[in-house]
Formats: sequence, C-alpha cells, structure tokens
Amino acid sequence: MRDFTLLLRPKNFDEIVGQEHLCSENAPLRLLCEKGVLGHSFFYGPAGCGKTTIARVIAKSMQLPFYEFNATSIKIEQLRKIFDQYKNTLEKPLIFIDEVHRLAKNQQEVLLPVMENNSVLVIGASTENPFFSLTSAIRSRSMLFEIKHITNDALKNLLFLACESASAGKSAITLDEEAKEYLVASSGGDARAMLKLLEFASNIDTHLTIELLKSLRPNALSAGSSEAGVHYDLASAMIKSIRGSDMDAGIYYLARLIDGGESAEFIARRLVILASEDIGNANPQALTLCTSAMTSVSKIGYPEARIILAQAVIYLCASPKSNSAYLAINTALQAVNDGIMLEIPKNITNNHQNYLYPHDFGGYVEQQYLSKPLKFVALKSIGYEKKMKEWMDIVFDKS
Repeated sequence: MRDFTLLLRPKNFDEIVGQEHLCSENAPLRLLCEKGVLGHSFFYGPAGCGKTTIARVIAKSMQLPFYEFNATSIKIEQLRKIFDQYKNTLEKPLIFIDEVHRLAKNQQEVLLPVMENNSVLVIGASTENPFFSLTSAIRSRSMLFEIKHITNDALKNLLFLACESASAGKSAITLDEEAKEYLVASSGGDARAMLKLLEFASNIDTHLTIELLKSLRPNALSAGSSEAGVHYDLASAMIKSIRGSDMDAGIYYLARLIDGGESAEFIARRLVILASEDIGNANPQALTLCTSAMTSVSKIGYPEARIILAQAVIYLCASPKSNSAYLAINTALQAVNDGIMLEIPKNITNNHQNYLYPHDFGGYVEQQYLSKPLKFVALKSIGYEKKMKEWMDIVFDKS
C-alpha cells in the first residue's frame, strides 16, 4: 500500500505546490526563513493545502527541532517540559500547534513568556482565521499568513508527480483523461484529498477510470460552510448575488450553503433581513414571503426546505430593489447618536393639546410633528415604492 502524501511530502520551499505567494523565491515568508529571522506566525486556510507541510519546511530551513501538537489534545505540562529542555541552550525549538483557534486562554498565557523572549518559535495553523480567537497579547507578537486553495493547475502537476513516483517504484498507474479531470475537480482544492483518492483507487486497480473513482467518491468535495471564513463568504456571496438580481448566482451559492451543511433556519433569517434591507417597500410582499419561508423551513427541514429557500431566493432576485428603509433608520440613529434630541411638540404628546386627528380630515392634515425640520426618508421611484412616493407627493401638494 503506497502513501502518496508521504511520498510527495515537500522537503523544501521549491517542492511546495500552490502557495507561491509564500514559498516562491522572493516571497516574504521564505526570505524571512532563509535569513533565520522568521517570527511567531499563524497560518490559516482550507484543509489539505499545506499548512503543516510549510511549518515542517520552515523548521528544516531554519534548522530548528520540530515539535507538533494539536490544540484539542495539547497539555500545558508537555509545553513546559520542552521549554525547560531548551531553557539554557542556544538551540531554539519550533512549536507547531494545529487547530490553534481551539487553544484555551490559559494555554495561550503559557506561550506568552517564551514568545516574548523568543526562546522558542511558535507557529500555529487553523482552517479558521485564528486572530479572532487569540488574545491581543498573542496577536501583537505574531504575524498572520493565509494559505490558499490549491489551484486545479497545481493539483494536475501534483498528480503528474504522484504517477511519476509510482512508475519509479515499478507500479505504474494509468488514468483515463476523464479520471484525471475527476481526481482534480472533485478534490475541491485539497491536495491531500486528491492524493488519498489516488491511493485508494490505485490499491484496487492500476488503471484508474472515472467509474472506479466515483465508486470511492460519489460526490465532489466542497469547502463546506461550517468553517467561519467559508461560512461567511458563502453567505455574503449569496446575499450580494441576490442584491445584484443574479438568480443563477443566488441559487448557486444557496446550493453551496446547503451542500456545506448550513442550517435552513440560518439561510432563511438572512433572506428575511435582505427582504427589508435591499428590497423594502419596492416590494413589501418580499418580507411577507421570506418570513413565511423562515417559518416553513423550521417546521419542514431538509431536504424539502431547499425548495422553499430556492423559491425565496428567486423571488428576491426578481424583485425591484430599494434600500431606503435601511438608509433612513441608519441616518436617524446617527442623528440621535450625534445628540439631536428634539422636544416633542405638545400636540402629539401623550397628554396632547390641540391634536388634529388625520381621519377627520380625509387622511391627512398639516400639523407639527417635529419641533425642528429633519429629513431621513428618501423614497425611490422603484416598484411599489414609486406608488408610495407618488401618493406622498399628492398629499403634500394638496397641503
């Protein structure tokens, strides 16, 4: 049984695939390592893209003893033992902590003194942006580097190297063109996932077909949406696509959220917010439909909830857009925060004096509602809001 992830593990920066912004000849991270001056660093990015590999290459490049931990199982005593071991030596170890966003506050505090005196080099990795979970003291002593999805072109190069290494070991692997494409496209930018599929398939047959690969991986991998960065990026992309009235993009990102395991209730809540923020009175029915969708998906759940959400997304995309309500309340709140506190006119207080009841005057009567003129609402000539604007113009013309 061959382990391609082990066989192809990079031994230096030149062998690392797909992270040129960090590992190419003139990349800052590589230059810092080669000069021996890299400081405490944290890597974040998708799974299977080389975070641990880069940490190992850094240790080798800087000739540092390498200690690898996972934040979910690390013990403070383990760290202190290593710190004591190197306390009175000139040698500095590299402490690598995976899933670093899961470090407890007391564990982070143990790292602070050695980070401060640089007696160790701390490198952390996470699929989430760890700066949101690390203390300000840790953040101020370190740098953050993003590890990106590996491109399909880079994955194809890696696949070529894997097949080449298999041939060198006298166990050649042959692939149909469709199989090559599926290996790459179904791995979602995850090099480890691609190599593992190649490994499992080649242990069954040395000639790989798309049928064999699909029997092992029926569906393409996706980034999911449980990881914080991806979660918010997908939700943001869906909202922005709907705001831009692109139905196909809106449905695509909805599918990505659903496929990634996002709850129907979360998606529905975002759609309700959008119905007011971006459509508002241009189509008041949008809020009603989305509120109904939110109630429905909470009662029904997946898989049928996907249909309800799709209906809402398409309806919102096809609705006229207006953010007048969003702008109006934000402007009014800013005025209040800026200290504009007007005295309420006597005629509209609870113990009103000389209040004119609009219904006694055909629905509108001119009287004082603000003690000083203010303007927050600007209705737009879009959809139903156009009718509202026309009605208000008629009312004020009459007055």
